[in-house]
Amino acid sequence: MNEPANLVPGRREATVEVHRPTPLAPVRSEPVIPLQADSVPAVTSVVLPDGRVVTGYAVAPTQPEPVAAKPPVSRTAVNIALGGIGFGAVCGGLFLLTAFITALTALITQLITLAAVIFGGWVAMQVFSASGHGGGATVNIRKAVIKHSHFHG
Repeated sequence: MNEPANLVPGRREATVEVHRPTPLAPVRSEPVIPLQADSVPAVTSVVLPDGRVVTGYAVAPTQPEPVAAKPPVSRTAVNIALGGIGFGAVCGGLFLLTAFITALTALITQLITLAAVIFGGWVAMQVFSASGHGGGATVNIRKAVIKHSHFHG
């Protein structure tokens, strides 16, 4: 017995059967048109174009939840914008208030300076007025005599 070199001695070769699927001929030649039933049965059968029948449970298509109508601009953006406008108005008002207080302080300072100049000028006029004394004050000093609680001057 001449055995091939790749076989183990004393062992027989097994026969292998190969199964190849055979395509089925279509049962109908016209296209399959699905029909909508009034109610969907618990189990549905569908005939494929090649004639095979697929059976399974019917699943209703999921409907997305309706989206609430959104405004064209979000409320948060509107609130932020209104806050910015209010902040700008307050800052402008504070700037005007600060400018008003600064101007009032300058006015009061100028009025005080003007009053000091006028009062100082009046005092200077009193001191340096033409009074015939030649610029000095004359004081006559006498010897006062008090006799019996009576002033003789």
